[in-house]
Amino acid sequence: MTSVTTSGAGSALTRTFAALADPVRLAIVERLVESDATVGELAGMFEVSFQAVSQHIGVLEHSGLVVRHREGRTRRVQLQPAALEDADRWMGARRARLEERYARLDELLEELSAKKERP
Repeated sequence: MTSVTTSGAGSALTRTFAALADPVRLAIVERLVESDATVGELAGMFEVSFQAVSQHIGVLEHSGLVVRHREGRTRRVQLQPAALEDADRWMGARRARLEERYARLDELLEELSAKKERP
C-alpha cells in the first residue's frame, strides 16, 4: 500500500482537497472560475453570515486556492489556478496508473478467453 505524505507537496495537496470538500467552498471556487469577486458578492450567494463566508475564504486562502486583494475599501477574491493544476496532475497520474492496470487486466482476460476457446 502506498502511504500518503504529510509534508511538502503532499500537505499542500491535502489542504487543497480538504478545502474543496466543503460545498460552500467548492461553490466559491466554481464562482471564481468565472471571474474575481468581492467578499460581499460571494457572501450574497449563500444563506450564511458574511463572517462565515469570510472564514471559508480564509480556508481557501490557506490551501493556496485563492488570494484576497484590497482595492480601496473593497476586498476582491481571486482564484489561484496553480493549486487546482497540482491536484489535476496528482489525479492524472493516478488515473494513468489505473488505466495501465485495467489494460493489463483486459489483456489477461483476453488470453484466458483465448485458452478456453482452444479445443
